[in-house]
This record gives sequence, C-alpha cells and structure tokens, in this order.
Amino acid sequence: MLKLTTTDGRGETQTKMLARFETDSRLYVTAHHWTRGWYKQAVSNPEVHVEIGGISTKRVAIPVTGKEFQEVSATFEVPLRFRLLMGFPPPRDILRLDTILSN
Repeated sequence: MLKLTTTDGRGETQTKMLARFETDSRLYVTAHHWTRGWYKQAVSNPEVHVEIGGISTKRVAIPVTGKEFQEVSATFEVPLRFRLLMGFPPPRDILRLDTILSN
C-alpha cells in the first residue's frame, strides 16, 4: 500500500491509500473502480507526494499507455473474482509514479 497525495485546481490536497505494484524498479498505481477523483487530479496536476512505509517522496504521475500499458496490464491482471466484486468497473487506467530528482 501507499499514500498518494494529489492537489486539485484550487490547491486543496487529497490523500488516498492505494495498492501499489512494482515492476522493473518502477512504481505503479491503478484506477479501476468507479471513484477516480484522485486519478483525475493526478493527471491534471501530476506533481504528487507518495508515502511508503513512512518515507515521503515527490513524484510525477505519468499516465501509462501503449506498449507499457499492455505489458503492465498483462503482468498485473485484475482477476475475474475481483472484477465481479467491483461490479465490472470501467477499464482501468494506470499511473507510473516517477521520482522527481533534486538538482
């Protein structure tokens, strides 16, 4: 799990606990349920804060598309049982959370 803090257009923050997954040393979160406010905020204002195990980092949220999306989706497939429990949600969106390097 991780805590993701996004900022809306008014500068107000929202923090959500989300399941995370990692592959090839990259950190991902997925929006695959009906409530996607945090996802829309991260796309609109991609500079986010991530907290994992009490360690907070600034990151940039990058929507995953194309070949990367196909590879990540295949690696972390949503099981049918889970989709049933969620009422067959809309297709999922995936964000890659890249660390912002300090200068």
